[in-house]
Amino acid sequence: MYDLIIIGGGPAAVAAGVYAARKKIKTAVVAEAFGGQSLVSADVQNWIGTPSISGFDLAENLKKHLYAYREGVDILEGELVTGISRKDDGTFSLALRNGKEMEAKHVLLASGSRRKKLEVPGEQKFEGRGVVYCSICDAPLFGDKVVAVVGGGNAGLEAVIDLLPYASKIYLLVRSEPKGDAVTLEKIKNDPKVEILTNTIVESIEGQDLVTGVVVKDTRTGEPRKIALEGVFVEIGALPNSEFVKGLVELNGGGEVTVDHKTQRSSVPGIWAAGDVSDVIYKQNNISAGDAVKAVLNIYEMMVKGK
Repeated sequence: MYDLIIIGGGPAAVAAGVYAARKKIKTAVVAEAFGGQSLVSADVQNWIGTPSISGFDLAENLKKHLYAYREGVDILEGELVTGISRKDDGTFSLALRNGKEMEAKHVLLASGSRRKKLEVPGEQKFEGRGVVYCSICDAPLFGDKVVAVVGGGNAGLEAVIDLLPYASKIYLLVRSEPKGDAVTLEKIKNDPKVEILTNTIVESIEGQDLVTGVVVKDTRTGEPRKIALEGVFVEIGALPNSEFVKGLVELNGGGEVTVDHKTQRSSVPGIWAAGDVSDVIYKQNNISAGDAVKAVLNIYEMMVKGK
C-alpha cells in the first residue's frame, strides 16, 4: 500500500515524484515513458532555467532527476495504468497493463495528453523534422521559413500569432472557415505574411530528410495543390489521457479531469490531477510542473495535518 501513486512521465509527474520523495511520502511513479509531448521537439526554448534543450535531452534530464531520488520513490518505467477503482475503505486499486495491481491511499493523475494527428502520409515520418505540435515551443526554429498551420480554431490562430515574429510566410489551412476569436482572426487577416486557405485539407506531407512541402486538396473542387514549405504546425486539438478514469472522476466535455485549481483536487476525495490531463487553461511544461508540486504539497498537508 503506497501513500501516493503518481501516474505519468512528463514534467508534472516528475516534479511530483521529486517533491513526494523529499517529503518522505511513500510513493510510486508509473510511467510508460519519460518526457511528455516535448519529447519530439527539436529545441525547447521556454523550459525555465534552460535557454535551449532538445526534447530528448529534456526527457533524459527529467528521468535523471527522478532517479536521483529512487531510494525515496519506486519507479515503474515502461508500465501503464489501465484502470482505477475505489475500494470500500476509500483507498484505490490500480490495474496495470502487465496484469498486476497496485494499491494507494492517494493518486495523482499526471498522465498528460496526446495531440490529435492529421493521420496523413508523411506526418509520422517527419515528426520533429518539420512537423511540430507546439507553436510556443518551436516557432523560433522557423525563422525566415515558409510554414503552414493546420487548424482554424483558437489554437490554430494563436499558432499563427506565435509564428508571425519568425516565419517569412504562413499558410493557415482550414477545413471549412476559421472559427477562432474574431479579434485574433482580424489581426491575422491584416498581416501580409499570412495566407488563409479555407475549404482545404492536407492530403500528405512531403520531404527528404526534412519537410519540403505539403499536398492539399480543395474540398469544394477536389483540386489538389502542392505548397512548398519547411514546417507544418498541427493545431487541431489534443486528447487528454483520461480514458482509464472515465466514470470514476468528473471529466469536462473535452475529457479533461476537472480540478480545484487551488489544490488540484478532483471530484473524488483522494485523487488529484495536474498538467494536460486536467482542465488547466494553459498547457505548458512549466505550468504542469508547478501544478503537480501544488498537488503534492496539498497531499502532504492532508496526510500530516488532516487539511
